[in-house]
Amino acid sequence: MREARDWEERMEASGCWPEVSAWVRAVMVGQVPRHRFAPDVVWVWDGRAWVGVERGAEPRRWAAAVYGGPYESTVTQVLDGLPSSSLSCGSVVADMLDSLTLRPGDRVLELGTGSGWNAALLAARAGVGCVVSVEVDAGLAADARGRLDSARLGVDVHTGDGAAGWADGAPYDRVIATYAVDVVPWAWVAQARPGGRIVTPWGRLGHVALTVADDGQSASGWVQGLATFMPSRGVDQGVEWGQIPRDGGVETEGSFPFPVGELGDGNLLFALRVLSPDVRITVRRSGDGATAQLHDGRASWAVLTDGVAVQGGPRRLADEVSEGWLRWGSAGRPSLYDFGITRTPSEQYVWHEGADGVRQRWEPTAPTNSVHAADPITSTGPASTLLSRTGTTPGTPSATSTQLPPSPLL
Repeated sequence: MREARDWEERMEASGCWPEVSAWVRAVMVGQVPRHRFAPDVVWVWDGRAWVGVERGAEPRRWAAAVYGGPYESTVTQVLDGLPSSSLSCGSVVADMLDSLTLRPGDRVLELGTGSGWNAALLAARAGVGCVVSVEVDAGLAADARGRLDSARLGVDVHTGDGAAGWADGAPYDRVIATYAVDVVPWAWVAQARPGGRIVTPWGRLGHVALTVADDGQSASGWVQGLATFMPSRGVDQGVEWGQIPRDGGVETEGSFPFPVGELGDGNLLFALRVLSPDVRITVRRSGDGATAQLHDGRASWAVLTDGVAVQGGPRRLADEVSEGWLRWGSAGRPSLYDFGITRTPSEQYVWHEGADGVRQRWEPTAPTNSVHAADPITSTGPASTLLSRTGTTPGTPSATSTQLPPSPLL
């Protein structure tokens, strides 16, 4: 298929193929090509709504939707007018597989089967009978099971809540999720072997790779890259910018001390995501400079231009971002790859490791409007807690994790 060959070349030109994990390219292009796991109808945005494109009626347009750019996902299901499942963008699929450090013979638990493509990639590497996949949508699970059975990859597909994992197949050497969580479910850690690896999207902005400690009582690891991920089913995602109420509240105008254009820096955005988890930032550029729109998905908003902040609603989002920016600067402007996450049975916390090897917790500076985690916990440590390097050494960022442009993974 011409579109598949072009897609492979664009992935190469963009530096998306892992240098260390050569098997990733081999399975994504040769053994398990993307189009074999795409449904007969995929969905594209026409400027007003998501519309279906049928393989039989429009084969070229269908193929173009399946093989978009390296940073483009393919929407495979739409519910209530919104995307609810997809073939993830190739760049992030390759990066997460690289981060997983999957070996032949590893037992793998996948959360979020979707179309079955990622499970097929895992099975092509790990081997027949080595992969268990859990999907909350019974229809998607049935369709994926059919595709995987036809490919004779021996993937065990179950319908269930991914947050619970799949205990009957435990312990697993590798665990990978295809949807975002704010808190890593403890079941994923408990069902992994000591020394096992967990790769999951975290929040709305990145993905992490955690290594389970020798005693099985914690998992720690580093941020691996940036991307935007769909959350688990049932998560309240709030409203978009245009739906935030702009009347009836207190609106103020004041100064903003930082150059707004720098909000496009992925390292800064990640730090702000840690400190203000539910604040969403969009930067628009024009000949007159940059403008940033901030909102919390509920009732607070801000518009930033160089030197000026206009904000409204119950929270002062411009002030929160300004304070977070100061915190990031005082810490030495750390890269997102200097951040990591630790999960224990009772808490999860984000840390930043300085050049001296000392880890310092980063806690949210303001309360969020809602709890997104399926497995909520309470962090007990203060923001200033210093953490020494102890226990299992977490994995290092993957060979392809230098990709900074956020891209949709629906």
